[in-house]
Amino acid sequence: MKSDRLLSILLLLQTRGRVPAHELADRLEVSVRTIYRDIEALSASGVPVYAERGRHGGIELLAGFRTDVTGLTADESRALFILAAQGAHAALGLDAALGSALRKVMAALPAPHRPAAEVTSRRILVDATRWKGGPQRAVDLEVLQDAVFADRRLRLGYRHGGHTEPSTYTVDPYGLVSKAGVWYLVADRRGQPRLFRADRVRSATLLGDPVKRRPGVELGDVWEVLRRQVEERPGGLDVTVRVRRSRLDMFLRLNAASLTALPEDDGESEWVLAHLSYGVVREARTLLAFVDTVEVLSPPEARADLARAAAAIGAVYGGDRAPHEGS
Repeated sequence: MKSDRLLSILLLLQTRGRVPAHELADRLEVSVRTIYRDIEALSASGVPVYAERGRHGGIELLAGFRTDVTGLTADESRALFILAAQGAHAALGLDAALGSALRKVMAALPAPHRPAAEVTSRRILVDATRWKGGPQRAVDLEVLQDAVFADRRLRLGYRHGGHTEPSTYTVDPYGLVSKAGVWYLVADRRGQPRLFRADRVRSATLLGDPVKRRPGVELGDVWEVLRRQVEERPGGLDVTVRVRRSRLDMFLRLNAASLTALPEDDGESEWVLAHLSYGVVREARTLLAFVDTVEVLSPPEARADLARAAAAIGAVYGGDRAPHEGS
């Protein structure tokens, strides 16, 4: 709607200052000619807006002009009070600021929208953390935040999974991402995108050098590349199993990350075929949790490895053993 677009232009100019007409057109997905017509409409309604042509020109509000108008619709008002990623604001030290900001927004909302926004805040809760995630290592995001907002390089002491000693990296941060309750630093190292779990950062030093990001690349772009690398990483071992129907739901929940496709289920058979993919043979040992209700059909090396692992477990827990010294 034109009224929504005019309000968007006004708010963009208030927050950004001078903005080129072509940038406004790109942001609002209209032509430059439409933007100039909208500027004329704003001016006719009393908004002190003007355009300057030339290489460094753009559209700008008269210095000092501010408006308290929110222009929020009912749905927009409700959306602001659905707090995604519980705990994210606390990790960033912004819990108090968030509460204060929402109180100010509530006071600025048009009166008819306030009841719906208040009810939404009490009836909708989004918790992005996993069930039974276990104890989490305390994460200090202060230095990482400083680097992200100050556009400075970072020197990290970072411990990779399975390593006992940290490695040292100099990185160019793009930003921080919270996914399923886990914080990640998204950065370039030597011009290549890298992902660092914040809870594996053992030391972080803010350097004096300005950050060196790839031109035109934003946090969302890098995150999409890294996310795809993780989710589409090819497995080295394709495993076919049959699962007893009585445990199928739990099996699918706990092995979702390894499934290559949803099982073909006729809804009647006692057993259902499923196909999974693992990086190496030993990763398939997670199937031992379903030893009584899952049978590995192929490949033979996976069956053999699971048999050895099951025999080792039986040797430890299956028979009488001499007590430990001192027990």
